[in-house]
Amino acid sequence: MPTDTTSSDAITACLAHSRTIAVPGFSANPERPSHQVAAYMQQHGYRIVPVNPGLAGQTLLGELVYPDLLTAGQAHTIDIVDCFRQASYMPELAQQAIQIAARCLWMQSGIIHPQAAATARAAGLLVVMDLCLKIEHRKRFSQL
Repeated sequence: MPTDTTSSDAITACLAHSRTIAVPGFSANPERPSHQVAAYMQQHGYRIVPVNPGLAGQTLLGELVYPDLLTAGQAHTIDIVDCFRQASYMPELAQQAIQIAARCLWMQSGIIHPQAAATARAAGLLVVMDLCLKIEHRKRFSQL
């Protein structure tokens, strides 16, 4: 059972009105969930902005990889920050998502940080915690 109380309608609206997704913790390995989710979302019309300091400057999934979220946010208008980092990184990512004026902070399945969620919500961001972006997209839009 998801630990977040974000309404299904809010998630659906976010996915319907977003176009660009930053992916902190993106992996070059196609077997890793971050790569698979990013590729799936890209195949469904979203622009993916990979974020990983160890891969910065490379082109993966046809997109330039950025060293951090702030740099990515300078180059792109980010709608969703889809986090594949450990929970301990969420306060920093929440602050950065606020700084770049993202609309949603999305913590993937297994990532829970109530304090980071509260910080992002207080700044007006939609927060989704402990849910998979790909699964939630597929549940809502797979018939399209």
